[in-house]
Amino acid sequence: MDSLFSILSNKDFDEPPEIASVKKYISDEFKVDASIQLRGNDLIVTVTGASLVNTLRLRGPDMKRRCNLVDRKIIFRIG
Repeated sequence: MDSLFSILSNKDFDEPPEIASVKKYISDEFKVDASIQLRGNDLIVTVTGASLVNTLRLRGPDMKRRCNLVDRKIIFRIG
């Protein structure tokens, strides 16, 4: 039986590249931090403020193209 240390030492805690690219896009364009979750085929982007969510929703196709998210659905939330 494996110990908890051996199980966690083999775990990869790095961010998926999709999350890192979306965080960088939002940080570069709007100078704010975003909380991003990956759930199945959906990418959930949570930012503060309804106006920012609306702007991101309008720029969604550009974000998908620049961050290489052609097969992901982006869901925007106010948090």
